Amino acid sequence: MTAATLPMSMAPRPASRWKSSPASEKQNLETADLVARHLDGDERAFSEIMNRYRTRLLNFIYRMIGDRERAEDLVQEAFIRVYRHLHRFDRTKKFSTWVYTIASNLAKNELRNRSRSPLVFYQSARAQHEEEARPLQFEDSRTRPDEMFANRHLKELVDRAVAQLSPHHRQVFVLRELEGKSYEEIAEITDCNLGTVKSRLNRARASFAELIAPYLD
Repeated sequence: MTAATLPMSMAPRPASRWKSSPASEKQNLETADLVARHLDGDERAFSEIMNRYRTRLLNFIYRMIGDRERAEDLVQEAFIRVYRHLHRFDRTKKFSTWVYTIASNLAKNELRNRSRSPLVFYQSARAQHEEEARPLQFEDSRTRPDEMFANRHLKELVDRAVAQLSPHHRQVFVLRELEGKSYEEIAEITDCNLGTVKSRLNRARASFAELIAPYLD
């Protein structure tokens, strides 16, 4: 499936100007306005919605299934579903939670259909486990070359460890540690209660720590 599958007005524009960090409250309000405009017949509004979320959803699905080309297909499928069902979206809720739920379900279905364990490419390492910790990135454009090399090496080690997490643990780990989702959002996206989300996340963190520890000695 390619972008050609979508109506011409839905073809994504370059998304470089959109941040891949979680949407701010202002951004949520702007997205709500785009949803309203789309439902009122503004064909450009959906293209703007795609620009906001395409890169973020692509990274999320890619980390879940480990296949870039297939992730591109699933992102297109996610937007097709959003386009078809946007009129049923409850606008009293967060759009980002809804669209991540769609993407998460597609990724889980992909994993179920596989006969082998997927690889996950994970872009952030957690320095601390405080309640409101924000996602971290391995590299910064201002980092010295030697530091960038060390960070890339660390990323390779992290990739190996995260690839060994179970799908359920990997899902909540990526949503929380990389996407910066709240526990409440993760519960809605995964269709689990808060207790289950926190339990899975604690186990995922513990498993990750055990797996990565030998490489950090």
